[in-house]
Amino acid sequence: MSVASLRTSEHLRAALSLPIWRRLSRWLGVGVGSFLVVVGGVGALLPWHLGLPFLLVGLIMVLRSSVQARRRFIVLQQRHPRIVSPIRRLLRRDAPVGPVAWQQLLRFERLIMPKSWRVAMRLRHRVIRRH
Repeated sequence: MSVASLRTSEHLRAALSLPIWRRLSRWLGVGVGSFLVVVGGVGALLPWHLGLPFLLVGLIMVLRSSVQARRRFIVLQQRHPRIVSPIRRLLRRDAPVGPVAWQQLLRFERLIMPKSWRVAMRLRHRVIRRH
């Protein structure tokens, strides 16, 4: 088998560029992405939080396949920027997972715990003082 035989032929390329195949691939992308979002949502509620990668991959697939989903995501971002901005940061190609997770931990800690019980902020100050 040579490299020339691995290339797609013109007939196959022409057949796949038909609108019905594009539409079918979009629907398939939205369907698989939606399934991954549901699996990720259920998995995110489990103790080990293994659903987050599935949730992000599914969201990426849905947003790349559906124009309507992209529009709704933009409207959601405009209405609730503090909630959606970490999700947008994680959807980038070189996503800063560590800083986003740390920021969300601090935000969650500030929301839930009284100031005297907060551990993460004190830990961060100790680490910064050592360096």
